[in-house]
Amino acid sequence: MACLILISVGILFNLFGCIGLIRLPDVYTRLQAATKCVTLGACSILVGVLLHFGFNEAGVKAMVAIPILFFTSTVAAHALIRGSYKFGIKLGDKSVKDDYKDAEK
Repeated sequence: MACLILISVGILFNLFGCIGLIRLPDVYTRLQAATKCVTLGACSILVGVLLHFGFNEAGVKAMVAIPILFFTSTVAAHALIRGSYKFGIKLGDKSVKDDYKDAEK
């Protein structure tokens, strides 16, 4: 039963992440939504798969995929955001703080 709850929570995170990709105003907030979608959504689904199948072939693959997804998605999102900033893509109109502005000096 816990595996079904984790998979459902993961599907909800993925759904909210997809809605965030459509609704959020700029590339920076969209990438933040996409990163949360992967780390919380997909990893929660993989934990559910691990609990459901146990330590057989599918469970071990899920256990290996969790840290890979967790680390690669956050590093890739950071690289994309930094590249977007260096390329000159502007922040959204409602953005209140530009953290990279001081770091680029």
